[in-house]
Amino acid sequence: MRISARNKKGFTLIELLIVMVILGLLASLVAPTMFSKVDSSKRNTAVAQMQMLATSLDAFRLDVGRYPERLDELLGSDKRGWDGPYLPREVPLDPWGAPYVYRFPGQSGAYDLLSLGADGREGGEEDNADIINR
Repeated sequence: MRISARNKKGFTLIELLIVMVILGLLASLVAPTMFSKVDSSKRNTAVAQMQMLATSLDAFRLDVGRYPERLDELLGSDKRGWDGPYLPREVPLDPWGAPYVYRFPGQSGAYDLLSLGADGREGGEEDNADIINR
């Protein structure tokens, strides 16, 4: 029994190429939107982490009477009145893998707490802009 070429089931090379082109076009439309969401979620994560650190700093100040000189004092200190640890685990890095900048005394208040953004340098715009806890 012979099977003719018309009865064979499957896709032709042209059909596969058309599907690949359509998938490529869809990816080129969706990818920029998805990557912009990743950047904004990193900024939101930094803001949330800095709020947690600010709460811990305030609790430290209430117990000890002043803000710590370094963020790692939130985990352990021999200061009188210290009742920590004030963080559940190590001081987190910012979403870009750099340590948060903590200055005590601060330039614009009791302390400064900031993330330097994606570029890791002060200043910048958009994703490279500093995120400052006020």
